[in-house]
Amino acid sequence: SGQRRRVRAIFDDTFHRLARSEGDVIFILVKAVENIKPLCEVEKVKIAGTTYDVPSIVGKDRQQSLAIRWILEGAEEGRINKSTSLEKSAFEEIVDAYRQRGIAHMKRKNLHRLASVKRRFAHFRWPTHIFGFARFISSSLVGPSFQISSYMHLGRQY
Repeated sequence: SGQRRRVRAIFDDTFHRLARSEGDVIFILVKAVENIKPLCEVEKVKIAGTTYDVPSIVGKDRQQSLAIRWILEGAEEGRINKSTSLEKSAFEEIVDAYRQRGIAHMKRKNLHRLASVKRRFAHFRWPTHIFGFARFISSSLVGPSFQISSYMHLGRQY
């Protein structure tokens, strides 16, 4: 189809630009994606009617998809009034990601900064589902008298 040909032409031209200026295209592209991959993200968790931004670890597949998406979004945002071609803008964004600058790198930096600010809510990600009986463990269970072995009858082995 026409869209597929157009996208293929954009990527071919972008990779040719990378090959001419930087050399090893695959290395540059892999390193750029590695530099943009986020380590953590912020999820919304609703607890007792209040919504909290809770930092959480990002899985490997999501890290890669977010990095690629941010690089492409950065290329699109980098086009000033659509005057520069998408090929040139994508090339510049990939090189910027490789050198740890640019729009995609700023998105990663802002996300990590937000997760760092919201780390005081990280305890809402504590795995209470392990015990199988309550969403929240009451304060009477937490302390020196609390033993996981007393909850073995719930069907899980710890």
